[in-house]
Formats: sequence, C-alpha cells, structure tokens
Amino acid sequence: MSRHFGWIITLIVLGILLLLVMVQVDRQWQRMAAMQSTMTEQARDLRALRRSLQSLEGDLASGRFAGAEAGQAPQDDAVPSAFRRAAEAATAEDYAEGDWLVRAFGTGLATITPYVSSDAYASEVQGYVMESLVQRDPESLEWQGLLAESWEFDDSGTELTFRLRPGLQFSDGEPLTAADVEFTFDFVMTDAIAVPRARASLEKVESVEALDERRVRFVFEEPFFDAVRVAGGLDVLPKHFYERYLNEPETFNESRGILLGSGPYRMEDPKGWTPDAGRVELERNPRYWGPVEPPFDRLVWRVIQNDSARLTTFRNRDIDVYGARPREYARLRDDEALRERADAFEYMSPTAGYSYIAWNQKRDGEPTRFADPRVRRAMSYLTDVDRLIEEVMLGYAERAISPFSPRSDQHNPELDPIPYNVERALELLAEAGYREKNRDGVLVNADGESFSFDLVYFQDNEDTRRIALFLRDLYARAGVEMRPQPTEWSVMLERLSRQDFDAITLGWTSGVEVDIYQMFHSSQTVSGGDNFIHYQNPELDAVIEAARGEVDEAARMGHWREAERILVEDQPYTFLMRRQTLAFIDRRIRNLEQTALGLNLGFVPVEIYVPFDQQRYGQ
Repeated sequence: MSRHFGWIITLIVLGILLLLVMVQVDRQWQRMAAMQSTMTEQARDLRALRRSLQSLEGDLASGRFAGAEAGQAPQDDAVPSAFRRAAEAATAEDYAEGDWLVRAFGTGLATITPYVSSDAYASEVQGYVMESLVQRDPESLEWQGLLAESWEFDDSGTELTFRLRPGLQFSDGEPLTAADVEFTFDFVMTDAIAVPRARASLEKVESVEALDERRVRFVFEEPFFDAVRVAGGLDVLPKHFYERYLNEPETFNESRGILLGSGPYRMEDPKGWTPDAGRVELERNPRYWGPVEPPFDRLVWRVIQNDSARLTTFRNRDIDVYGARPREYARLRDDEALRERADAFEYMSPTAGYSYIAWNQKRDGEPTRFADPRVRRAMSYLTDVDRLIEEVMLGYAERAISPFSPRSDQHNPELDPIPYNVERALELLAEAGYREKNRDGVLVNADGESFSFDLVYFQDNEDTRRIALFLRDLYARAGVEMRPQPTEWSVMLERLSRQDFDAITLGWTSGVEVDIYQMFHSSQTVSGGDNFIHYQNPELDAVIEAARGEVDEAARMGHWREAERILVEDQPYTFLMRRQTLAFIDRRIRNLEQTALGLNLGFVPVEIYVPFDQQRYGQ
C-alpha cells in the first residue's frame, strides 16, 4: 500500500513540475512576443527618424522635397507620389495594420526566382518583394518614381540617368545603391544566365553604369520610345546576394525559389521555397525603406487547382478572393449567404490580356502544316469565337483581334476580326493541298497525310476545357481532327521551352502600350524565347523595329497599326478573347477601388487593409 502511495505522490509531484514548466514556457513566449512588439515599434520609430533625416538631406541638397518626381513641382510633404494613395488610405478612420491577405492560385508554380519565371502567378508574388526604379500612376498612367526620385534624358535622347532615393535598402538590411542596378543589367545580360525573354526586353540598352551611389546611367543604341519602362521597370537584384550565381549559373537557372529584394514583403527564407510547399507565404519586411508601412502582416497564396475546392475554401472564409467562372457567377451573385460577406466585382480591366491559340510552325527542325499562312487563316475562319463568348463565357468577354486592345491607340479601328466562315476555310485548305477526305472524314493532302493535330491546354481550367471540346467538334465538321491534350501547368511550361507541341492555347497579359517584339520578332525564336512558334516575317520585323525606334507617339502608333494589319493577315495566333474579371472579395477587405489600371487589389505600395475588429489572423 505504501509503495502505491509513493507512486501517487511521485506522479503528483511530476504533474506539478510539468505544470510549472508549461507556465514558465508560456511566460517566456509572452516575453518574447513583448520583446518582438517593442522591437517592431522601435524599428518603426527609427524608420520615421530616418525618413525625416532623408527628407532634410534632400531639402538641403536640392532645395526640394525628396519625393518630387521628374518634371513635377515640389510637393507639400515628403511622401513620394508612388506612396500617396497608400498614405491616404492609412488616414482612414477604420485603418489598421495587421492580419493576413489570403488568396489562391489555380495552378502550382514552377519557380518564383526572378527573371527565370515566366508566368503571371510568379510575377504577382515577385511584385511584393522586388522593386523597380519607376512605376505607372494608376490614374494618370504617367511614370512616377519608386526607387528613383528623379530621372532625365540627355540632349541626344540616348542617355537616361536616374537618381535614387536616399536610404534605400534590401530586406536583409544591406543598402541598395546604383551599383545594384548596374549589376542587375550585367547579370541579366550574361549569356550563362538562362533568361532570354529578359535579355530581349533590354536589347536596346548598350550599357548601364553606376555614376556614384545614387546615380545610374542607361545608354541606349538610339532614342527609344519605351526607354523609361525598359530601364525604370527593371526589378533590382541585390548584388551581394545574387553575385555568387555568376559562378554557379546552372544553380540559378534551375532554381525554384531564390527571391530577395527591397519591397515591402519578403520570403522568410529567400532560398528555401520549393513547389511542393503547396503555398507561397510572404512576411512583412521589417526593414522596408518606404514612407508607408505595408498594412498586412503576411501575404499568403494557397495552391488550389480544383475550381470547386477553391469555391468551398472561399465559402469557408479560408481565402479572401474567388475568381468565378461565367457559368457560376450569376448564381453566386444571387447567393444570399455569399452576398452577406463578399462583394462582387465585374469589370473589363483597361489592360486586360488576351487568350489565343498558337500554331507551331516548326517542330523537330522541320516545318509543320502551320508554316503555311493559308492554313493558319483557315483555322481562324473555323474558330467561331462569337459562339465561344456566347456559349462558354456567357458574354463576359470580348473578341480579341490582335495583341492590341480595341481601346488602345495601337489598334487600327478599320480592321475587322476574322469571321466564322467554313466555306472560306475549306477554300484556303484546298489551296494548301487539303482537298480530299479519308474514310474517317478527315482532310488529307496529296501525300495522304491527314489534317490531325494535338491542342495542348491547361487541364485544371474548366472554361479552357470546355473551349477545347467545343473547338474539337467544330473543327471535325470541316474535316480537321483536333485532339485535346489536357496538361499540367509545369509540363506546359516545359513543352513551351522545348517548343514541343502542335498547337497550344494560352494567354498573354497586357499593358498600357504593348511591345510585341518578344512574341513575334524573328530573333526571338530561340529556345526559351517568347516566339515559341517559330514565326518569322521580315516585313513584320521591320515594322516592329521602326515602331520601337520611333519616339514621336503619333508616328509610332502608325507603325503599330501596320504591325496589327500584318498580324491579322498572317494569323500566327488565332486571337480569341479578352475576358472580364468576375471576382468575389471578402467584405472585410477595405479601400478597394477601380482605377485606370484596374482594381487596386494587388497594387504595390499596398493600399487596401482590414479594420482591426475584422481581422482574423495574428491577434
């Protein structure tokens, strides 16, 4: 009995000791949290002091506030124009810092390493981590300084010099100087670094030179209409972090998550992200140099490839944004439970991209049937885009005639889209040698080769799947056999890089003025380049080059319209549509606003927030 009593006493003592340990650990966590809070507040105080000193330095050195941009009058405060909208949002009565913004990607990311990545998803993540010298004002569309406080051309129009803001630094605390801008250019232009699309965009730049810590000069081959975007839009890499990869280029080229910058958010481990993580998570950059504190503690993207699963996750309030398909949009808009907690946004972005079918003109070193422009035009005549928009998109889209938006001055309003016309398509196919059909009803040429091809498309997009099946049946009626090939996103990117496909349907993002050099110039047919269909047209090359070298806007628009005429005639792509954005956004997200660049949901500097009483995370 006494032995049992001794065991009971021992167990009681151990339980008390365990409880004391747990209390002590809890106290230690509380102390650590308090210390972290204190350090954060001190960091903010130091940031405010640093900004005040920088502003004073700018006033004394130049007689104007550091925030004044090139060509602008001095402002009444030291907040640069790029941060003014975010600063105004921070004055709202219910404004609060904290919480997470949680979104979803409909596909996994292959890599988020800057310049190596090629998709819009990776670009979205990088936009919060990397920064450029300038960016567009979302209302006026004029350039405004971000890392740069001013810039100017020399009299020849070939030299563009930027002056950086004082006190810039990367998220690891190292200063950002003109030397980092020079390094970024040299890094991208190094042949061993496999970033052909980035090199193509910088082709007009002869050299970049750091003149001192805060001044950097770009020298162009000739006056270039897009010089400010090309030079000022370069995402600046920290030399001290990326320089090692010049000696290990394959490590960089094959990397999945090497991401460090100067932006308001950062990766917790700038070298540790991998696709199998199933999510991307950014934390607030405690060393951010900007005059406005980023509002969210964390930005999270979850990879949810199934449409139904994404909707369920949104209903459960585990993500804050849901992009609806047309067929479900009207139904969800009338869903009372959803209306109570989410706002619906239905709009055509002013810079909406376009979807297309790309016809590969060379495969395994040999020309394909799509090398013949008559065949490409025939396929466009066989593609009933108006019915696609009506039956699949339910009218929530508009026809795309070319890469240029119909609202852009680049567009020639006299051009009409190619109509659905089976008779004309068959005439063109007959001219190209496809005059007879075999027993299966498929067109064949004189050599007995049937008109059969594979169409590669992203397997997890329901609308794209419906489009592929619709086109399969449509083409079959004319004797063309199209075999839909649903494909994983990572595999699609690999096949694009190898230029290993017959035809593929994808989409390009767009901008205020679209430079089509990378997609359609003959020089960009290199492996990994964006002219992955081997399209070559010397006439179009000359027009593109003339447009890029023309600084007079009216004359340049004339060149672009001529380029559009050639593309409509030649049909390297069958241009499909520009889709409306149909989105539901959790109502706790405040300060959402439509601008000339679209909804400000993803703008950086971040100007949306969650009021304190609506916050869900991190409290």
